[in-house]
Amino acid sequence: MQGQDWVERAGELFEAAMFGGDTSALERSDDVLDAVEAPLSMARGKVLHVRFLNDREENGRELVLFERAAELYERLGDASGEADALFWVGCWHQVVKGDGATGRPYFERSYALAKSVGDRMTMSYAIRHLGFADKDAGHFDRARERLAESVALRREIGFRPGVAAGLVALAYLAAETGDSSTAYRHLDEARSVAESCGAKAVSGWIERARALIPAP
Repeated sequence: MQGQDWVERAGELFEAAMFGGDTSALERSDDVLDAVEAPLSMARGKVLHVRFLNDREENGRELVLFERAAELYERLGDASGEADALFWVGCWHQVVKGDGATGRPYFERSYALAKSVGDRMTMSYAIRHLGFADKDAGHFDRARERLAESVALRREIGFRPGVAAGLVALAYLAAETGDSSTAYRHLDEARSVAESCGAKAVSGWIERARALIPAP
């Protein structure tokens, strides 16, 4: 529902319930308002997450917003929206709190839901962070498979900034397992992809990785 459409529709339903005695309008109002609140909660939560990445100052409201969005999307029967929200709940636990174990089941549920509706974007995010959880647990082969799947999904949908970011993650994993040559191949490709789509932030990640990973 675009622009002021939802405001007008909610007003009509209010009047139908208040003055017309149509009690069914109340439930329809909930649907209209939930469909607005869910993406708004997601958008606000994502803004808070980027702020955290920039200043590393935790804001617990981020989790509240993502949990609310997941609840609303589930009520609306929107599996793609719920999968996205569950991913971000997991991301809060893993990235903000440093608790990958708590985040893992959210990523698993997110991936399964997204796969059920063919949402490859959310699948790529969920499997990427499952890869991070595996890496942190020392399961490097599984981590590599999952990070590679994330990159493949992003290639399929043309999400080039995400491809570049995924290649950086593969580079760090390769370096951690002693394969500097592969790490630099990933970084070379990542730089090419990032430059082709103007992903300046990812270009910065690539340069930091080059500074940290020993040359082969």
